[in-house]
Amino acid sequence: MSRITIGSPEPAADDGIRTDDMVWIPGGTFRMGSDHHYPEEAPSHRASVDGFWIDRTPVTNARFRAFVRDTGHITVAEQPPDPAQYPGALPEMLFAGSLVFQPPRRLQTLRDWSQWWTFMRGADWRHPYGPRSNIDKLGSHPVVHVAYADALAYAKWAGKDIPTEAEWEFAARGGLEAEEYAWGGAFTPDGVHMANTWQGDFPLQNLREDGFERTSPVTAFPPNGYGVHDMIGNVWEWTTDWWSARHEADAAKPCCIPQNPRGGREDASYDPALPAIRIPRKVLKGGSHLCAPNYCRRYRPAARHAEPIDTSTSHVGFRCVVRPPAAVSHPPK
Repeated sequence: MSRITIGSPEPAADDGIRTDDMVWIPGGTFRMGSDHHYPEEAPSHRASVDGFWIDRTPVTNARFRAFVRDTGHITVAEQPPDPAQYPGALPEMLFAGSLVFQPPRRLQTLRDWSQWWTFMRGADWRHPYGPRSNIDKLGSHPVVHVAYADALAYAKWAGKDIPTEAEWEFAARGGLEAEEYAWGGAFTPDGVHMANTWQGDFPLQNLREDGFERTSPVTAFPPNGYGVHDMIGNVWEWTTDWWSARHEADAAKPCCIPQNPRGGREDASYDPALPAIRIPRKVLKGGSHLCAPNYCRRYRPAARHAEPIDTSTSHVGFRCVVRPPAAVSHPPK
């Protein structure tokens, strides 16, 4: 196994920085992306990040509940959409809700995600599977149905930030540079499931060989080499980077490796398939419990996905980072 070039040691304690239940990631130089899977992961290239702290787990329902109780925050999913942002939308479709995964009774093609995703009235972080569901027994599960603005609001309340894509991927690799997964080269070493993903024929058959049909407690699976849980599977996670269709190639000179890269441009992140809807997109990382061998093999550190900032779903959550005061300034919002 080739290991990442490691950077700085953990800084001395600072009373002004809250890093309880966080893990210090030393930073360093690594090969980001992949040339062997989906085109948006390419080209593989060298990048460097400064050291930072990252949440040991995704933000849980219990933690998000504390934030809402303290601030009165109302999530995007709990508010009716603004008609001005969705030209041509039918008025009866502009209701408060969120996207919920529902296995279809039959499947026509894997190219049409609307067969298994439903924009459901009353679905939100308190009601992850619809208005009749609740999180009473899901306090240790990752919060879902959070749009980017919700994740950012929580991060500000907690005195933290959302990670960049480079920071997130560096932390997910756990010190391993060339391995496919956050734990090594085998997806299920010795037959052991290392993350909450989909087993079976997606989206019709979920064998639940890893023990879970939907989300799982955030420490249900082993941590990676840095001691961080759930960087792969369970829920996708927001990053602060604007989406770009491909990575930048390696710098022409070794001296010019990008330091703390910040991804693409907002004006280039719009979905070209929806030219009338100008909603920018951020990069999601990590895959989810819906990633399967026959569909969306994105349960890898290099994998990435575009998500409109106004969109929340039953399989997207987030975690936060803290950067030392001497590190780079906060990333663009």
